[in-house]
This record gives sequence, C-alpha cells and structure tokens, in this order.
Amino acid sequence: MLGESGVWCMEPRPPPYPQEASSMRRLVPALLSASLMVGCGPTGSESEPSSQSTEHQDAPLTTTDVDVAPECQGLLTFVNTASVSTLDAYLPSDVAQNLVGHRATAPFSTLAQVSGVRGVGPVRLTQIEGGARALGYITSTCAGILDELALSTDDAAAVVSLVNTINSDALYAVLPYAWNGATNLLNLRPFTSVQAISEVTGIGAVSLRNLRNAATQGYALTALIAAVNAQEESLWTSRLSQNFNVEDVIAGAHGNDQFKSAQCFGIDPSLFPNERWEVRPQLATGTEVVNQVASTVDYADRNEPLPDALITDGLAELQVSTAGGTFKGCYISYSKGPWAGIQVTFFIDTVTGYRVLTEQHWVE
Repeated sequence: MLGESGVWCMEPRPPPYPQEASSMRRLVPALLSASLMVGCGPTGSESEPSSQSTEHQDAPLTTTDVDVAPECQGLLTFVNTASVSTLDAYLPSDVAQNLVGHRATAPFSTLAQVSGVRGVGPVRLTQIEGGARALGYITSTCAGILDELALSTDDAAAVVSLVNTINSDALYAVLPYAWNGATNLLNLRPFTSVQAISEVTGIGAVSLRNLRNAATQGYALTALIAAVNAQEESLWTSRLSQNFNVEDVIAGAHGNDQFKSAQCFGIDPSLFPNERWEVRPQLATGTEVVNQVASTVDYADRNEPLPDALITDGLAELQVSTAGGTFKGCYISYSKGPWAGIQVTFFIDTVTGYRVLTEQHWVE
C-alpha cells in the first residue's frame, strides 16, 4: 500500500515463526575489501585473439551482464553493416550469406544472436573478430572473443586478477554449477591470461561469463545470493536473483496462480495481465532497493543463519552499486491460503540495467 509520503509500503506481517528475530545489520557504506585492482600501464601493440593482454587500457569495466563489452561493439557493427563481399573475405560464402539474411530481418544486438546463425561457431567467431580488427571496427581496447564472450582488455585483466586472488569459498559461490572447473582454477593458478583461464577443463561459456561479471561487478553480492539460494526450501523460503526477465516475472514465474495484488513503477502498463496491477508514480531509489534486499536477507538469516561477513560485504556491494540510481520495478503479492503468501519484488536501474529480484515465502 502507499504511505503518506507516496512511497510503497509493505504490509506488516507478524514474525513468520516462533524464533527470535535478529536485528537488521547496519550497512557498511564502503567498497569491498576484496575489490579488484587492475595494473596500470599502456600496451605496446594490439591484442591478438590468441594472447589476451592483461595490461590496462583506457576502457571502463563492463558493468552489466552483456556478452559484448562496449569496447567490442564494433564486432556487431561489422556483422550488421559490412557488405557480403567483405564478409566473404573472412568467412565461408554460405556463412556470410546467412549473416546478411538474418540482419535483413533484424540487426544483431548480441553475440549470442550471431552465434545462433547457421554455420557460426567458435572458429567463425574468431574469423569475424579478425575481420573486424583488420578493418578497424575494433581496436586494442577490445581483447577479443572467448567462449562467445567479447571482452575488453580491462575486463580480461580483471578476470585474471579475480581468479588469481579470490578465496576458494567465494570462487565456488561465483561458479555454483562448475565445481570441477573452480577446483581446477584453484589448483592451476596463477594465470597470466584470460585465454588460459578459458581453456581450463570445466570452464565454459557460462563459467567465463560468471567470472567476468564477478570481476567487473563484484562478487560479494554473488556469494551472498548463492548462500541464500542454497538454503533448503521451507514455508519461509527466501530467494534472490540478478538474472531474470521482466515479462516472465510479471507472468508469475516466481509466484503461483493465486495472484493477490501488484504495484509497479516505471514498467510499461501494457505488460500488466489484468486491471488489478497498480501504477506508482515514483521510481525507486537505491536506498529502497538496498532495504528490500536487506529485509529478504534478514528473513533468510532467521530461517537459517548466514555468516555475518557474507551479509555485510554483500549488502555493502549492493549499496555501492545502487547509490544515486533510480529504479523501475514491481512489488507483487500472491496468496498461499488465508495465512500464507509469496512476496516478489524486482528493481532495474533505469540507466545501466543493473537488477535484483527478491522472493519471500511467509506463513503467519
């Protein structure tokens, strides 16, 4: 419901079960002690696809979960605008024709879309990179394509620094579905290039992308999310996510068939499935985002205690990532009977696309 100030207020609930509630932890408004430091110094030549430079370039880190770094956008420009004859100089004729046929329908906006074209695989992506580099579509600030991920030179350096310095518990949290890959990284480090990391057994496209995201966006929140999501399901389950689709959430992907109410801000009303979805005029602030996530973490901590340092560092990283931002999103409620329910909330930065979703199951 809306409070007097016009800010969305959660309906108060009694304690979900007879357990002493822990007090909300004070957020630490500082950067993580585990922040990555990338070495500074110019490179003498362009980076070749087979030898990723780990030296610093004047390129910012990629701060959103995309498969093409801003410094590598020329790769997409190349496949979207180069003539058939130009593409044919670097690719088999049928692949060049397939790319042109696809872009005639819709231009490529992700590397995944390029990879989805018939005939395009790792070798063809390397050839596309070679053509784009030779013709000046990308420069030395783009390190190249590895495992269907186009990395900037700073992204590459950050990944190497992360893998060489991260502690084992955090690495397993960053790579929750690549346990063997994480173990191999720990056993084989230190690494001098991101290509060497990508070639480790057990490290594939998903793992490399997770490492890139952790290296460029921080991994304390990733570790906290993994710890919360690892808790066993119960009547008081809590879940967090930074990988979700707005349409799926609105359609009920995190709820059930007993929709109760919803209020959204900054979301296109045409996405609402019925007239019971309300619109809030005010966008959310970074403080509102942090408070909601902190509430969900506190709820999870009461259900199954989490390490204090994990909570403090994860929320501190979230505070840094959301400070000064404005967010669109929704508060969505579902019923699970007269005395239980599900509360789903998501926020998306209106500028960067940074996002987080919370899900709480509760019983009175």
